[in-house]
Amino acid sequence: MAQAPALYYQFLLFGGLLKFFILLASRRVSSRSGPRGARPIEAFEVLAVGKISTSLVGAAMAAVISTAAGAQVVLKASHQFPGGRGDARDEMIQIIARDVKAANVGLGIEVHPGATLFKPNDQWAAMVDGRLDISSFPLDYASGKVPVFGATLMPGLVRNHDRALRLNKSPFMQAIKARIERAGVVVLADAWLAGAVASKKSCIRRPEDMKGVKIRSAGPTFAAMWQQAGASIVSAPSNEVYNALKTGVADATDTSSGSFVSFRIQEQVKCLTAPGDNALWFMYEPVLMSKKRFDALNRAQQEALRAAGRKSEAFFNTASKGLDDEMVNVFMKSNVEIITLTAAEFDAWIKVAQQSSYKEFADEVPEGRQLIEQALSVK
Repeated sequence: MAQAPALYYQFLLFGGLLKFFILLASRRVSSRSGPRGARPIEAFEVLAVGKISTSLVGAAMAAVISTAAGAQVVLKASHQFPGGRGDARDEMIQIIARDVKAANVGLGIEVHPGATLFKPNDQWAAMVDGRLDISSFPLDYASGKVPVFGATLMPGLVRNHDRALRLNKSPFMQAIKARIERAGVVVLADAWLAGAVASKKSCIRRPEDMKGVKIRSAGPTFAAMWQQAGASIVSAPSNEVYNALKTGVADATDTSSGSFVSFRIQEQVKCLTAPGDNALWFMYEPVLMSKKRFDALNRAQQEALRAAGRKSEAFFNTASKGLDDEMVNVFMKSNVEIITLTAAEFDAWIKVAQQSSYKEFADEVPEGRQLIEQALSVK
């Protein structure tokens, strides 16, 4: 957050004028016994000096107050996704930036897409300590620091877009948001992204299809399920998946529908297991803000951000299903085979997740079992 640099110089001017006139007045009043023949200074002259000093100091103070009142608070927003290319997560940030500017509350937002300001995994800590103001952030990226966040990228826990919207109002998400705020961050807009899995080799339908596959996984919960099915895990953020596939470091990847398109993964794979009605993959990627920075704003600025966040969320809720359709269309045009899971195939993967992801989360996170039950109870 930065204010107009002119404010600093106005304070310097004010301090210098104040010091000068106090010094001038004190010297003239104290020199009653000047050189021979000099007359003593009269009381009205002291008053005159005082009035001049007061007037000029007052003018300097007015300039400072005027500058402070019109100072622009500039927030910095960071995310790892391409900017200006239609990525819905970038657009969520851009909507907030545009609406906050239009609110005319002395607030602006600089958007830094494509991991140009912070590396993806560094954004959480930067928001917590106030070095970064806003981010469109995959919450599971912070699960190493706050383990409960792993529930927001849990295989089969969401399944479809309608259920994702119902989850937002559930005790499950109330608990997640309470932990976000306790860590020093606030949610401006919710966003659940469906995702898929794609392979350079063959289609992935059943657990046995994953044996021997080197897969880049978006988070530890999916990694546990893939490993249980016989895969080996490759570590890379979503903006590095393309090169991992191209160079053979990875054979397959799971990620969001938006990232599959934004990072042109269709150029490197042969088969895509799309979300359909039985999506294994959903990830919570909200627009977040540093609580330290949010609390430092005035009420009008906070409300402008909240209102812009609601508009951004509404945009995403409308666009989210379209992201899946766009991904399928893009991959079909590149002659990638497209499949979706049947209910029976989905259930087979859930059994693997219960033996791995669900069990590990329940064993390792104190409230893990309760969170999974809360999420699964949402109809």
